[in-house]
Amino acid sequence: MTNPEVAILMLCLFIVLVLLGFPIAFTLIAMGVGFGYYAYYQAPDSLADLFNNQIFYLLNQNTYSVMENDTLVAIPLFLFMGYVVERADIVGRLFRSLQMAAHNLPGSMAIAALITCAVFSTASGIVGAVVTLMGLLAYPAMANANYDKKFAAGVICAGGTLGILIPPSIMLIVYAAIAELSPLRLYAAAMFPGLMLASLYIVYSIVRVAINPSIAPKPAKDTIPPVLEIYKDLLFSFVPLTVLIVTVLGSILGGLATPAEAAAMGAFGAMILAAMYRALTWQKIQESVFLCAKATAMVCWLFVGSWTFASIFSYLGGHDVIEHWVLGMELAPWQFLVMVQAIIFVLGWPLEWSEILIIFVPIFLPMLDNFGVNPYFFAMLVALNLQTSFLTPPMAMSAYYLKGVLKNQIELVEIFKGLIPYLGIVLFSMVLLYQFPEIALWLPDYLFGEYVP
Repeated sequence: MTNPEVAILMLCLFIVLVLLGFPIAFTLIAMGVGFGYYAYYQAPDSLADLFNNQIFYLLNQNTYSVMENDTLVAIPLFLFMGYVVERADIVGRLFRSLQMAAHNLPGSMAIAALITCAVFSTASGIVGAVVTLMGLLAYPAMANANYDKKFAAGVICAGGTLGILIPPSIMLIVYAAIAELSPLRLYAAAMFPGLMLASLYIVYSIVRVAINPSIAPKPAKDTIPPVLEIYKDLLFSFVPLTVLIVTVLGSILGGLATPAEAAAMGAFGAMILAAMYRALTWQKIQESVFLCAKATAMVCWLFVGSWTFASIFSYLGGHDVIEHWVLGMELAPWQFLVMVQAIIFVLGWPLEWSEILIIFVPIFLPMLDNFGVNPYFFAMLVALNLQTSFLTPPMAMSAYYLKGVLKNQIELVEIFKGLIPYLGIVLFSMVLLYQFPEIALWLPDYLFGEYVP
C-alpha cells in the first residue's frame, strides 16, 4: 500500500522520539511494527486474526537475517579485541612512551595522545572506549603539565573519533552490510583518508602550539628519562601492538582472511599480548566479554529495527517521494554530493552516526547510479562527514564521553570550544577528498582491481 504522507510522518515522528531520548533500536522496532501493522492491515474475520499480520513475519525474518549475516560476525570479535587491549593497559604504556619520545616537539603530549588514539582506534574501532580511556590517561597528564583545558579536551575528543574511520571500524562493517558493499574494499578505501585526517590533526596541533606555546608548555628536563629508557619502553609497548594491527589489517587487505577470520585472529592475538604484559586475569576477560556482548547486542538490535523501519518506509512510498524530489531538481553530480553531505552534516547536530547511517544514508544510496557516483567514494565522504556527528554541539557525543569521566575538572562549554578547530579540519579533509578522489580509491583499485558497477 503506497501512502507517502504516512511514510513522511513516520520519519518525522522517529526523529522527534529520538530527540526526546527514547532508545534508538527499540524505537525503530516499535515504529516499524506499528506503522507496518497499518500498512499491511486487513480486516480480521475473528479476534484471533488480529495478530495475523505480515509485519510480524517481516520482523521475524529480519531478526533471522541479522543473525546469519556473515559480515556482522566480525563486530563482536573486533570489539573483544579492543576491550582486551584496553584492559591490559597496553594503551597507557603506549601513550607514556610516545609522550617521552616526542618531548622535543611542540605539544608533545598532544601529539602522543593523537598517535595513541589513532593506534588504539585500529585495535578497537570504538569511539566511546577511545575517548573515555584517553580522558583518564592523557587529560590528567596534560592538566598537570599546565596545558590549556580547551586544547587538551579538543585533542582527545577529535583523536577518539578516528575510531569510526580507521579500519577495523565498526561503522564500516555496518555500512558494508547496509549498502551491500565489500567490507574489504571499504577498509582499503578508508586507510588513506583515516591517515590523512590523523595527520592533519597532528600538524594543526604542532602549528598551533608553535604559534602559542603557552597552551602546551614543554616538559621540565628533570622529568625526562634517559634516551635508552625512552626507546626501550616505546619498543616494548609500540611494536607488539603494531604487529598485531598490521597482521590483522594486512590479512584482510591482502585477501588472506575475511574480516571475521581476521577479527578472530586479532582477538586471540590481543589475549596473547595481555598475557605478555601479565594482565590476562579472569576478571578482565569477564569484563571484556560482558562489554563485547552488550555492544554487539545493541548493534544487532539496531539492524533488526532499521531493516524493519526501512522496509515499511519504502513500502509506504517514502523512498520514492524523496527520490523523485531529488531527481526532479536536475542536479549536477557535484551538487547532489554537496546537498547530501550538507544534510548529513546538519543531521549530525541532533543525531548520532548510527541513526544517520541506518536511516538516512540508505535513502540516497539508490540514487548514486543516476549521478554516476562511485559508491566507495561516496562511502568515504559519508565516513568523514560522520566524524562531525561526534564533534558538533549540542549532541557531540565525544564531548559527553569526556565530560563523563572528567566530571567537574572541565565544563562542557570548554570542551565544545576545543572541538571547533577539529570540526573545521574534518570539513577541510572532505574538500580534499572531493578534489582528489584517488585518496580513497587508489588503494582498493590497486589491491582488488578497478571497481565495476
